Amino acid sequence: MRVGIHTGRVHCGVLGLRKWQFDVWSNDVTLANYMESGGIPGRVHITKETLDCLGEYYEVEEGRGGERNAYLKDHNIRTYLIVPGDTFKGNITNSGIRKTFPANSNVSKEMRVMGHGSQHGKQTKLGFGETIEGEKDPEDEVNEYLMRAIDARSIDRLRAEHCTPFILTFQRPDVEEKYSRERDRMLSAYFVCSGFVYMVVVVAIAITLAGSVYFYVCTAISVLVIALVNGILLAEKNEVRTHRVPKWVRSMALQIFENRIIAQSIASIVVFLTFITVLSPLITLIGSEACVNNNSLPFAEESPDEHPSVMRVPTKNIDASGICDYILFCDLFPVLVMLVMVTCAVYQILTSVFKVAVLSIVVACYLGVSIYQALNEDDVEPAGRWLAGVLVVFFMACLVAHSQHTEATYRLDFLWKLQATEEKEEMEHLKAYNQKLLANILPEHVAAHFLSTVNSDELYHEQCDFVCIMFASIPNFSEFYVELEANNEGVECLRLLNEIIADFDELLAEEQFKYIEKIKSTGATYMAASGLTKSTCDMRDYKHVIAMADYALRIREQLAYVNEHSFNNFRMRVGINIGPVVAGVIGARKPQYDIWGNAVNVASRMDSTGVLDGIQVTQEVRDILITKGYPLTCRGTIQVKGKGSMITYFLDGPRDNTKSNQMDITKTNSNNNTDAMEKTVINNSSGTV
Repeated sequence: MRVGIHTGRVHCGVLGLRKWQFDVWSNDVTLANYMESGGIPGRVHITKETLDCLGEYYEVEEGRGGERNAYLKDHNIRTYLIVPGDTFKGNITNSGIRKTFPANSNVSKEMRVMGHGSQHGKQTKLGFGETIEGEKDPEDEVNEYLMRAIDARSIDRLRAEHCTPFILTFQRPDVEEKYSRERDRMLSAYFVCSGFVYMVVVVAIAITLAGSVYFYVCTAISVLVIALVNGILLAEKNEVRTHRVPKWVRSMALQIFENRIIAQSIASIVVFLTFITVLSPLITLIGSEACVNNNSLPFAEESPDEHPSVMRVPTKNIDASGICDYILFCDLFPVLVMLVMVTCAVYQILTSVFKVAVLSIVVACYLGVSIYQALNEDDVEPAGRWLAGVLVVFFMACLVAHSQHTEATYRLDFLWKLQATEEKEEMEHLKAYNQKLLANILPEHVAAHFLSTVNSDELYHEQCDFVCIMFASIPNFSEFYVELEANNEGVECLRLLNEIIADFDELLAEEQFKYIEKIKSTGATYMAASGLTKSTCDMRDYKHVIAMADYALRIREQLAYVNEHSFNNFRMRVGINIGPVVAGVIGARKPQYDIWGNAVNVASRMDSTGVLDGIQVTQEVRDILITKGYPLTCRGTIQVKGKGSMITYFLDGPRDNTKSNQMDITKTNSNNNTDAMEKTVINNSSGTV
């Protein structure tokens, strides 16, 4: 191994839009590169600046790098070679230069790469598993984290932080608006339950009291409304028969489900219809005089008023079979009112404040009727009335507390759902961002392989049989790069290089260049390849080769556009070759996708041995492009390092579609003639047989 080291200042960063790779640039980086090329195999070649940083910790000797490298000679760089062997003379523990190796040296390389077994880990152990004092046990840390999470999810804490007391509305208007638009999946169940309660009320009144016109009218209207609402909601919920439901029914159901105000209004109407049905018998039961006929009770007394057919019945002498309808209704009235309150409590879609308002109206009406009866009727004992009133008020208080609890639970569930949705969206956004970031480091099919593979420590490689490789470099960019205060010590030069590489990367987003994969960019050299996968390798029409040729012409045009607007004179040199390669990812840290093989080396030589503003291709590339109508010029025979003499060609410009079509027609006719000849031979053979 030949090592060259130099110490100095660098610019660190990432260039381009695709295949991001952290890199460093500066004159000192260039010098370090020449220190390596001007070094000696098996020795460490350092500069005077590095030696000054090392002090006298290593024994060195004169390097004479200028004798082996022209750059070092031209810039009069004094170099040194570190004397081989363990010549480190400093104190290992106090030097601050050389760090000790971890005590557990038997830890595998992969574990050390992941940070295990290092002295800088958070959990260092001494001796036989004894932990250093001050370090928390992992179990305690997990318990502490869970306690904090549970405390953060506490219902009381969430209510205090996000909800208004008693009203229970969210403090943030946007969250309240989202809650109001939330679709309640149990809405149809609420109306079905309220319809069931209404039928219980109607049956109780019908069995206990004699029917009246007002009661039947209220019942008919209420049943019609409740049945209509339930029918609409159930029709929308039944997805199997939705296509059989009229369009207006589905439209009304959709409005009820999605508009909370409409649903609350309809629920209130159902509650008040039930309450009106409960109150309807009071219209015909006027006072305690509306009792049974005088012929039905032997102990009835004649009424002194203008109703001779109605008798006043002493309640203490009435048996069970002859009790007055009015007295029966007075006993049944509190139960019916409670059923109305249950109907209101069934609707979880109603807010607690709205429920309090509705229940207050119902209870106020009940208490008004009860007080009026107690003040105007002497036959009914007032103690029972007051006890029933207390029970109704207590029942209302219980329902209010229940509604507070259920609405708080509903709102907190919605808040948790909202938080979970936001976290999920954030995770998906982060996942997409990470996948995009990973796709900017590795090709998509390689990134998918590592994401789907449990054991990613194995070497990833694949054999690609027919890949088109391109190297494009800007040789005179090194002359443009200078470090001056005027250009922020070379940063502005790198900014322009970044714009050039970004323009090249942006072209890859076009549909015609979907076959091309950027491999990397090193300095002012851009490397790309096409046909790396089965989907991008076209062995019939060679579309991936055509795409690479078009891409080479486009980036040359793009560089000319940059020169025109930046008043520069950058010149490009491009080399293209075709052949089999091995693609893979190497390294445990900073993994990098790359391709290797003889075809890659030849493509690199096509660039390095090319001419400025020229696109040099090999014989294999020429044979494909010439049939597609591309103009090419033979350069002749050149000497290629490691390959000897090679005949190369220059790609002069874009394809001529007319020539390409003529060649395709000729090729098609040739194929047809060949097929006809084969058929003739077969027929002749058949005849001979």
